[in-house]
Amino acid sequence: MANLKDLRLRINSVKSTQKITQAMKMVAASKLRRAQEAVEASRPYAQRMETVLGSLAQSVQGLPGAPRLLAGTDKDDVHLLVVATSERGLCGGFNSSIVRAARKAANALLRDGKTVKILCLGTKGAQQLRRDLGQFIIDTIPLAGENSFGQAQEVGKRLIDMFEAGEFDVATLFYNQFKTVMTQIVTEQRIIPANIPEAGEEQDLGLAIYSYEPSEEGILENLLPKNVVMQVYRVILENAASEQGARMTAMDNATRNAGEMIGKLTLEYNRTRQAVITTELTEIISGAEAL
Repeated sequence: MANLKDLRLRINSVKSTQKITQAMKMVAASKLRRAQEAVEASRPYAQRMETVLGSLAQSVQGLPGAPRLLAGTDKDDVHLLVVATSERGLCGGFNSSIVRAARKAANALLRDGKTVKILCLGTKGAQQLRRDLGQFIIDTIPLAGENSFGQAQEVGKRLIDMFEAGEFDVATLFYNQFKTVMTQIVTEQRIIPANIPEAGEEQDLGLAIYSYEPSEEGILENLLPKNVVMQVYRVILENAASEQGARMTAMDNATRNAGEMIGKLTLEYNRTRQAVITTELTEIISGAEAL
């Protein structure tokens, strides 16, 4: 049985930890509000761009002059996996779920004889993937901020330059899509070549027939690189909101667990204290009777 001093120290230690987790929960809640607003503001633009690209691409897909970002390289031998995680931990299974999906995809590609390259956006993913897939990591890009469009432009340009240089055939993003504070969905999204809806899928562009200037090919040449940047930026925003939601949930659970532990330790402390007092009284009474 632990003595009273050890129990007091442990109770004080758990109380200090509880204050930290409570403060982290409040900070995450504050950041979540801003991150969620940024995600919701970016989604209509990104989705509309995908719709416009889908309408344009269906008219030029398969033609000799189709842009390479749309048509691809006619091969799928080299795959680039862009694994977007966070810079910090203490956010539950946020990073682990993304890494698990990327690891599963990488192992499946390797079994099929494909060449795999991994680009980590965020250091936490690199730390986990380095254990078993470290030889496939080509670089790790630390995140500059939660909603940095400038960094998204840099990453998008790098992906396009690598594709134009023939360093990969297919690029796929792995990230967490934000739904609610409690729910984040691990998402695997191909961005190069552009993931265009099938011809049979409905396109919400109204019933009008559009005439494009200068041409569909010219517009796609301009829009496709912007779409890559926009999708990377959307991933950064989705991950920022998902991370804060996961951290808020994890810290709330940690705070409640600390409260339960404090209650159990306090009960044990009181019982131990009562036992010590009873023992001392018994010794005093026994000594008095012996006299």
